[in-house]
Amino acid sequence: MDKSNRRTFLKSSSAVIALPVLETFGPLPESRASSPIRPSAKRLVFLSMGWGVTKGSWFPDKSQVGTDYVMPESLKPLTGFKKDITIIQNLQHQFSTDAHSGSTFWLTGANRYGVPGQSFHNSISVDQVAAEQLGKETRFTSLQMNGKKAAGHGPGSSLAWNRQGKPVPGFDTPVEVFHRLFSDDKTPLALRQAMLRKQHSVLDSVLENAKDIQKGLARNDIDKLDEYFQSIREIEMRLAKEEEWLTVPKRQPSQELPRPDKSLQGYDEIKMNYDLMIAAMQVDATRVFSYRMPTDTLIQSLGAGISSHNMSHYNGTGRHVSLQRDQAHAELLAYFIERLKLFKDSNGIPLYDSTTVVFGSNISVVHNLNNCPTLITGGGAGINHGRHLVMSDTKTPLCNLWLSLLNGIGVNVDAHGDSTGRIDELFV
Repeated sequence: MDKSNRRTFLKSSSAVIALPVLETFGPLPESRASSPIRPSAKRLVFLSMGWGVTKGSWFPDKSQVGTDYVMPESLKPLTGFKKDITIIQNLQHQFSTDAHSGSTFWLTGANRYGVPGQSFHNSISVDQVAAEQLGKETRFTSLQMNGKKAAGHGPGSSLAWNRQGKPVPGFDTPVEVFHRLFSDDKTPLALRQAMLRKQHSVLDSVLENAKDIQKGLARNDIDKLDEYFQSIREIEMRLAKEEEWLTVPKRQPSQELPRPDKSLQGYDEIKMNYDLMIAAMQVDATRVFSYRMPTDTLIQSLGAGISSHNMSHYNGTGRHVSLQRDQAHAELLAYFIERLKLFKDSNGIPLYDSTTVVFGSNISVVHNLNNCPTLITGGGAGINHGRHLVMSDTKTPLCNLWLSLLNGIGVNVDAHGDSTGRIDELFV
């Protein structure tokens, strides 16, 4: 294997591991690089929660605009990152009429009944518009992740919809995402499970090549590779128990159910998917991510004994559970922001600086579809963070935000969905 190929990936019978760009070898020629990382590369991440947020505790007081606002109870875990986030109010989709459809139209803004004679219609989602441009230079055009249970989200295979308004499939478990990114698809599940039982990583098969590469590297590159391989190995070993359970039939409710700690779910599942996104960014595997996050498994992992639907209607302990859910999401988002700031791209620049993350929902509270919960972080689109913005028009299209983000990362389109213009306040 020549050095230029080494810089791209390491491959064995069980793993295909993309490598970060290494400064020792200098810049890769355009014609030889399968996934070049450039200073101008931008990334977009869309994170959607089902069933909206907790009434009266997620949004800041509307009278407290700008930088001087009190962090609401639901978002308290993000207090340390207040200067890195923007919260926007008064965004909505005028055509959304079904509160149980959750994220179906979140990224599209489509009119569900906009085509005469059809009972359902969708259009392209903003992530896929971005992917058409940002995905030209990466191994994967985009990456769609799903929670194991999509309660509260509605129709669709993920958050993503193509040009024809058809659903784009996603990966339902972190295991699937991991092997999509880092394993040879031909490796049988039984072999992977056997390796894990022996505490062997799929990375073990490429470590000899890795050691060979390191012999001629500068110290900074050696440290970068060590950090990268260690993070991938830690992710894989954390997934080991999940992989072991892939072939175990699910027991029926009449039988003793598996203990929650026998399978990655809820809180830990979301945290794992955030780690997988970071790993994918490190090697520029893709620049566009969407994650339709779980709700039922999340609240169960927090100890709740009710369904997410009952939580959203504040039945029984619903409001208390909803607040717990919101604060868990905020805590996980703080973790994600911290990791984005910690890990750097090939130029030594934090991933945070080139990434834009949107966290939100198409539903506000209960069945309300106005004032979509919207939080943005990351420096990729050039947003001036640290503020609470309240749109003067209470029916400002959410698609105005999507248009603004597309333009902010360099995707020059004039409209998206039902947009009426950019939100210029974001950039001043």
